[in-house]
Amino acid sequence: MKSKKKHVDPIPDEFASYEEAAEFWDTHDTTDYPEAFKTVKVKTELRKRHFEVEVEAELMRQLRKRAQQKGIPTKRLVNDMLRRQISLAA
Repeated sequence: MKSKKKHVDPIPDEFASYEEAAEFWDTHDTTDYPEAFKTVKVKTELRKRHFEVEVEAELMRQLRKRAQQKGIPTKRLVNDMLRRQISLAA
């Protein structure tokens, strides 16, 4: 049984637009072009951590409404409220 080699189109030297590049990569597999890519080292630092906490739907509606009334993001309102509660409990 003969093995068939996969035909791989060459990567164009330039694309006329982002749309043309997107269409090319939408229809081609990057793993067919290992010579076109190189490994790079990346160093990142997390500046903020985000936590997920389940909140009852009605409570969330009230929080959003109050934040909107104050003209601030909901996450800021929640953080401010939690900070006050923790300082009162200390």
